[in-house]
Amino acid sequence: MAAIETTIQRTGATGNVKATREDWLKLALETLISDGVERVRVLTLGQQLDVSRSSFYWYFRSRQDLLDQLLDHWRQTNTKFIVERARRPSDTVVRGVMSIFECWVDERLFDPRLDFAIRAWARRSPAIRRALDEADEERVNAIRDMFMRHGYDEEDAFVRARILYFMQIGYYSLELDEPMSSRLPHVASYLRSFTGQEPTTKDVEDFSRYVVETMARKG
Repeated sequence: MAAIETTIQRTGATGNVKATREDWLKLALETLISDGVERVRVLTLGQQLDVSRSSFYWYFRSRQDLLDQLLDHWRQTNTKFIVERARRPSDTVVRGVMSIFECWVDERLFDPRLDFAIRAWARRSPAIRRALDEADEERVNAIRDMFMRHGYDEEDAFVRARILYFMQIGYYSLELDEPMSSRLPHVASYLRSFTGQEPTTKDVEDFSRYVVETMARKG
């Protein structure tokens, strides 16, 4: 859960716990992911944090304010990093796709559980549905623009972007429990399929190194 960290502070001789804004956000985010938006309730969160409702209203105007901030957190992680990676300068289209692949490897860049929590929320809220549609469009367009920078015509770039993006979203939606160690040997074929170009040995080695380093960091 990038950018949201727990910072519980203990104050006074009684050992009472004072929940910070980050504590409320972190717990709300965890609840959204595990139980859905309907369970993101001020009273329930306060009981879990063992603080009164007044603690919540010190940091947030209302429950809706909290929900708005959760949605903004999703935009500032899952969408932001896909767009940033797609816009990253790259010498070849293969390297451009490798940059986007980083989002599928590192959950600090793209958290699939959060994305599907938002998709579930969108089924209950037209406003969230619009926000989700806008995010999907922004992500696909950024990937399309990456292909176009490497000489693909607009139609070809758009279709390749949709295939790359929606294939991965579908992979998550099917909840395929395939370890990265099983997927990594196919990375050259994935790169070849998405770009129509042959990746170099160094391309494959560099991406494999990124995956190994990311997995090691996760422990």
